[in-house]
Amino acid sequence: METITTIKVSIVLPPFMEQKDRILLKAHELFCRFGIRSVSMDDIAGPLGISKKTVYQYYADKEELVSAVFSSIMDDNKKHCIMDRENADNAIHEVFLAFEWVQEMLANMNPSVLFDMEKYHPGTFRKFKEYQNGFLYQMIRSNIERGIEEGLYREDVEVDILTRYRIHSIMLSFNPEVFPTNRTELVHIEKVLLEHFLYGLATSKGEKLIEKYKSKEQKNKVNR
Repeated sequence: METITTIKVSIVLPPFMEQKDRILLKAHELFCRFGIRSVSMDDIAGPLGISKKTVYQYYADKEELVSAVFSSIMDDNKKHCIMDRENADNAIHEVFLAFEWVQEMLANMNPSVLFDMEKYHPGTFRKFKEYQNGFLYQMIRSNIERGIEEGLYREDVEVDILTRYRIHSIMLSFNPEVFPTNRTELVHIEKVLLEHFLYGLATSKGEKLIEKYKSKEQKNKVNR
């Protein structure tokens, strides 16, 4: 099993970065890679060349640090979602733009993060649920409504039901009882679930756009 002590550090922290931000970035990296529970304050302090005492000067306890990390993640997600909505040519394009960001975020994420947060950091988990049922709900709902107006999604869909379904299908990939291989296939699982959702919504016009963006995405991967 891979351990924190043997893993190579992949993020190079700029020397000019404020100490508090350096701690936050390192905690973000380690929580996402190993899960929250398995990472101690010593594990965060060590790679930064500081003592655990120094970490506590900026964050009173692990709960505060966990809250800061995931508040930062949610804030970043909000910015990207809003930017993708503004830059998208249509509702389906918006979904594909958003998923590009999601793939980057999930590429090195340990699926146990959500379980750890719910069980050991309920305060932060409540914030996540508020984000999920507030901002994320509104973004998905507005995308479905946009797609209907553009003739890309079927007019007869139950918008509220499909919005809630999509929110919970996103979370499904993190459940190891449902997807035992999610540790190595998290992005793939999310992609399959997303495509299934889109095809279920799409009109014939929408299906053609889905195929267009899938083909473009595949070409981009080949050219990287």
